[in-house]
Amino acid sequence: MTDEQAYAGTAEGQGPVKITEEMARHLENKREELFEEFEIRDRFPSDVLVEARKRTEDVQAEIEAELDHRKDLRDLTTWTTDPIDAQDFDDAISIRKNEETYTLWVHIADVSHYVHPDSEMWEEAVKRCNTVYLPAYTIHMLPPTLAETVCSLVPQEDRLAHTVEMEISQETLSFEELSIYKSVIHSDERLTYSQTEDRIDAEGEPLSAECALVYELADQMHEQRKADGSLVLNPSRDRAHTIVEECMLKANKAVTHELMWNRGVEAMYRVHPQPTPDQWNDALREIQELEGVSIPGGSWDDPRIAVNAALEESPGRALNKIQRAVLKVMPRAKYMNDPFGGHHALNFDIYGHFTSPIRRLSDLINHWIVHENEVPENLIKLCDHASDKQKDAETCERLYKQFLQEVGLDPYAVNNRGLEVVEDPEDATHEV
Repeated sequence: MTDEQAYAGTAEGQGPVKITEEMARHLENKREELFEEFEIRDRFPSDVLVEARKRTEDVQAEIEAELDHRKDLRDLTTWTTDPIDAQDFDDAISIRKNEETYTLWVHIADVSHYVHPDSEMWEEAVKRCNTVYLPAYTIHMLPPTLAETVCSLVPQEDRLAHTVEMEISQETLSFEELSIYKSVIHSDERLTYSQTEDRIDAEGEPLSAECALVYELADQMHEQRKADGSLVLNPSRDRAHTIVEECMLKANKAVTHELMWNRGVEAMYRVHPQPTPDQWNDALREIQELEGVSIPGGSWDDPRIAVNAALEESPGRALNKIQRAVLKVMPRAKYMNDPFGGHHALNFDIYGHFTSPIRRLSDLINHWIVHENEVPENLIKLCDHASDKQKDAETCERLYKQFLQEVGLDPYAVNNRGLEVVEDPEDATHEV
């Protein structure tokens, strides 16, 4: 997973933030107020829940029947990497090193097998457009009954997937071959980010060689992106996050490459306009004036490379200030039915979403377009609606975090540790 990734829950080694029943009511009232303001649907209609429940019946029999129409990848070593508190696992990875190439498989939960235009769940997903993540509270795009069962790539279970198989040159990291197909996979293990970090160095342990190999590839892809001018606002990302981010970016890029160049079809492309030269100059001047920060002379020609260089050389205390200076001038990314203009921050000519169909409508629709080679008639309307709903979700999240601060709660602590309601006010967390 990448791009707007967030989960609510309890972080490793820490207990939840404790609040009183009265505080819990305050938070609930605030959420309801925000949901009404931004038309966020917190409850699923009963017919949607009934349909979701029915689609989780006879799972293994359905998967067995699907083997006649799919590539059987169950013998391929496969694993997932997610935050410790992830509620569903919608992407998995496999890797192999050949003489001159890497073969990278990115397996995505085949949500469109269960949620399609003739279903109630599709209609509800179109209204919601995305999962909304508030600190310790999640409003799902799809019923958890479905998302956390048949659409979750849990270990030691056969699952239906949409696989992006990429043959990547060791020398140039470009695509030598590309194939996207329906599959059946069997995840060997579910790793958290910290477990992945440990496993990379744990020679002889299960998946150690695979984790080390995929990091070898991901690190090269990451460095190539930066050199090409892709903006990297978090330079200290650990190896596990680098693996997930780079593999998902590569898969998303592969799918939209296939859709645009090989098929020439419309899809839900992700377009990110660039700031004006004056806006970039303002941001760079603001960064240059920060204490302890300097932008190397040779990087000024491309503002994204200049920002990357400043982030890598700056003291840690300046990180947030540099990020804010950049985000202040960045236009909003939006969904469009063609990729005209590309994605400025990533410096990709063509980009779109494919790897998170459980939490984003864009990915779900692109799954449908890839498999059916059929574009929804109202695609432009869907793009505009998804862009608007994402903006609403982000505004709702910002206002809710602001409210948490106003009532004396740390949004970061709540987001990472979750909440626990206690009866005795004396037991509540006073400082978080």
